[in-house]
Amino acid sequence: MQITEHIASLSEEGRLLAAAAEQAGPGASVPTCPGWQIRHLLRHTGMVHRWAAAFITEGHTAHHPDGGEPDLDGAELLAWFREGHRHLVRSLEEAPADLECWTFLPAPSPLAFWSRRQLNETTVHRVDAESALGGPLTPVSADRAADGIDELLTGFHARPKSRVRSDKPRTLRVRAVDTAATWTVRISDDPPQAVRTAGEGSADVDCELSGTAEGLYLTLWNRLPLTAVTLRGDRAVARLWTDNSAVTW
Repeated sequence: MQITEHIASLSEEGRLLAAAAEQAGPGASVPTCPGWQIRHLLRHTGMVHRWAAAFITEGHTAHHPDGGEPDLDGAELLAWFREGHRHLVRSLEEAPADLECWTFLPAPSPLAFWSRRQLNETTVHRVDAESALGGPLTPVSADRAADGIDELLTGFHARPKSRVRSDKPRTLRVRAVDTAATWTVRISDDPPQAVRTAGEGSADVDCELSGTAEGLYLTLWNRLPLTAVTLRGDRAVARLWTDNSAVTW
C-alpha cells in the first residue's frame, strides 16, 4: 500500500471509531478488551494519536514519552478524541517525504512507518468500538488486512518483547485464501521468525490457520476467536499465539 492510501484509510477509520463510540456511549463495555469501557478506549487511542503526531511534527529522533491519558468523559472526551485524530491525519498529510524521526519497527521511511502503524492501531481499536455495539463490523479490504498481518508477524513479533515462545520448536503457517500471501512463523525460545511467501508454502508445519485476510488479521490481533478461521494441525500451536501475543508497544 502507498503512504497516501494508509493516511486516507486512517482518516476514515478514526471517523468510524468515533461514530461507534458515540453510539455506544462512554460506559459501554468493550468485549474485545476485557475490563475496558468505551471511555478507556477513547482515552487510550486518543493518547496514542497525539503521541504519534508529536514525532511527526516535532521531529523527535529518540523515544519521547506520551502525554498520558486525559481525565475527560462524555461529549468532552469524544471531542478531544476527534480533535487529536484530525491533528494526526493533518500531520501525516503535511509531513515531508524525507521526514526524519524516531520509529520502532522496520519501514521504508519514518513517514511510511507512522502512517501504517497508526492505521493499524486505529483499525483494531475501531473494531473494539464497533464490538461494543454488538452488530456487524465494518469490513477491512484484503490488501489492507494482509499489510496489517505483515506488520504484526514480521514487525511486532520479531522484537525481543514478543512473548510467543516455545521450548520445543514449532511452525505455524498463516494462509490468506483471498490473496497470494502465506506467512510461515517459526516459534522457538527466541522471538518468532516470520517469512512471507506467495502460494501455500511448505507442507512441513505443525499448524495452519487459513481464511480471508481480514479474518486472519482480526484473529491474530485477538479481536476474533480462532473459530473465525480454519485450523488444521496442532491446536496447541495456535493457542501459543492467542495466549501470548498481546502487544505492548
